[in-house]
Amino acid sequence: MTTTAAADQKPTSDSVEATWKTIHRVVFPETGDLDTMPLYVDFNNLQRVPEHKPGTTEVDAAASGGADVHPDYVVDRRSLSLPAHERVSLGTYFNAFPASYWQAHTSVRTVRLTVELEGDATVVVYRSTSRGTANRVSSTRTGSRSAPVVFDLPIASFGDGGWYWFDLAAHSGAVLLTSAEWSVPEPDGFQAGKLSIAVTTFNRPDYCARNLKALGASPDLLPVLHRVIVTDQGTQKVREEAGIDDAAESLGHRLEIVEQANLGGSGGFARGMLETVEDGQSTYVMLLDDDVEMETEGILRAAQFADFTRNPTIVGGHMFNLFERAVMHNFGEAVQPYRFSYGGAENTREGHDFGSSNLRTTPWMHRRVDVDYNGWWMCLIPTEIIRQIGLALPVFIKWDDVEYGIRAKAHGFTTVSLPGAAVWHMPWTEKDDTIDWQAYYHQRNRWVATLIYSPYKRGGRMPKESLGVDARHLLSMQYSAVELRLQALEDVLSGPEHLHRTIGTKLGEVRATRASFDDARVSKDLADFPAVKRSKPPHKGKSPAPARSRSAAVARLIASAAYQVRPVSVAATQNPEAHVAAVDARWWRLAQLDSALVTSSDGTGASWHKRDAQKARELALRSADLHRRLYLRWDELAEQYRAALPDFTSQHAWRQTFELDGTAHGTDAGTGA
Repeated sequence: MTTTAAADQKPTSDSVEATWKTIHRVVFPETGDLDTMPLYVDFNNLQRVPEHKPGTTEVDAAASGGADVHPDYVVDRRSLSLPAHERVSLGTYFNAFPASYWQAHTSVRTVRLTVELEGDATVVVYRSTSRGTANRVSSTRTGSRSAPVVFDLPIASFGDGGWYWFDLAAHSGAVLLTSAEWSVPEPDGFQAGKLSIAVTTFNRPDYCARNLKALGASPDLLPVLHRVIVTDQGTQKVREEAGIDDAAESLGHRLEIVEQANLGGSGGFARGMLETVEDGQSTYVMLLDDDVEMETEGILRAAQFADFTRNPTIVGGHMFNLFERAVMHNFGEAVQPYRFSYGGAENTREGHDFGSSNLRTTPWMHRRVDVDYNGWWMCLIPTEIIRQIGLALPVFIKWDDVEYGIRAKAHGFTTVSLPGAAVWHMPWTEKDDTIDWQAYYHQRNRWVATLIYSPYKRGGRMPKESLGVDARHLLSMQYSAVELRLQALEDVLSGPEHLHRTIGTKLGEVRATRASFDDARVSKDLADFPAVKRSKPPHKGKSPAPARSRSAAVARLIASAAYQVRPVSVAATQNPEAHVAAVDARWWRLAQLDSALVTSSDGTGASWHKRDAQKARELALRSADLHRRLYLRWDELAEQYRAALPDFTSQHAWRQTFELDGTAHGTDAGTGA
């Protein structure tokens, strides 16, 4: 049974004669996971996009969610059993088809939906616009006989956004959806690419073994998968983990474990890139974090989307919250060039909960989002791009994925964050790594990227923001973070040669420096600290609150700065004046205290922040001087880093770094070597 997108539209010659390539399978969670089910099946089939006033972006909470979830309907990975008179929608994150991305980045102009059913059912196909409105495209009823239902659908009017999906309704008896898939015509001479997956791991052998086993257990992915390269940089070896033999057996000759010194994420992923390029057989390498949970269908979709792009394209996946599994971290990411900071792309929202508002009732998610980069929790990079623009920036962690996307864009290559391809990962909201040992890398690497790529004179607003961050840390008694940030500036001033030279040694220096500060010493037991006592009560008995206006904020800042030069209360050196929760540890609150117990961002303990007027003054003067020197030398340093970029991202430079760090070459995990 074949239908078309409209009653008066006949199948195209492509739909009649072409060989069709499946590029998007309808799948379900095998475990019937209640938390992730909204990403696969929408049981609230009558729910539609709620009306909202022009200019409004938020969906009315009362109109969203509230549907029952039926994990018992899921039969297996590809099948769904629907009771009589029930209806579900597959207009979901993992099962709707992102037509606008295919129109924008490929030459494909027809997609075929094939639905295999048993029982009397109606299949209704919908499409959305970039505004999120849903339009019924076509429908058909199977009758009592079992037969595939086929719809050939045009990809021709999705310029700014839009998806395809289908709803399934059972009539007087139960219906079994045995499979459904989306396919596109193969062009003449089409040849599917080969995929290598590069995993960087550090002391997470259990996560790594579990994910390797999941890859080996995916029958659809294995024909595309050429190699899985695990770069093990930890002391707890993956090859010694229980269960690794089963994973190695399922992957067979594909698995290779490389052991090397800890060179951070950039060093681990650079090794995976290098191994893939030098092997010369894979079309793509996908960089994948070790501590994620995967949807293997998404990995396959990314590779098959890349097969059809007009030009070599970086194809990334989205990140869902590992703890709130229906919550997406971000739908797309971009770099703000004037501030040179990264964050959510325009027209997106952070922390979207599909359990509260499904795809069909989230208008902004139907608009295509163009990105500057994709995080390396899941990111496919064609080897052709690597050969042209080089490997990762040698920065250990932070900004390596952002910089690579910017570098690729500068060379004319596009990055796509592909809906329907995603992993689950711990979100950034569960920690604040800008104040721990990673503060050094945040600061140095942002400056390096700004020097190389900023289109504005002397980095636009970035130097001013950098000074402001130092000031906030000082007012918050976070002296360890400021010290690390200043060391980062000193290294930036030393020139690009330090990047490779220190990549394997800097972490030890950073940790040693941080350990010497009170605010960095975390205790898991509050009994280790003296009791909280405050000799002088807060003003009018109220805790500080955020300023309500810019002028009030400036006044608060001046008053807080003046307070820092006052002598520290003797009592505050003997007992902390307050216990401040991590979420409340803002400068405008801590700046009014002489000492405080501050809960760590991950909730595992607390540290005693103590105001030190002399230390604060010394750090403030160093910060001003270093920023002044960087500002005066901006053009000179920018030229140095730009000129050195091709060399320190080259295969040759990285190969030297791996050899200098005593790298062990790859071993076949299956041999037990």
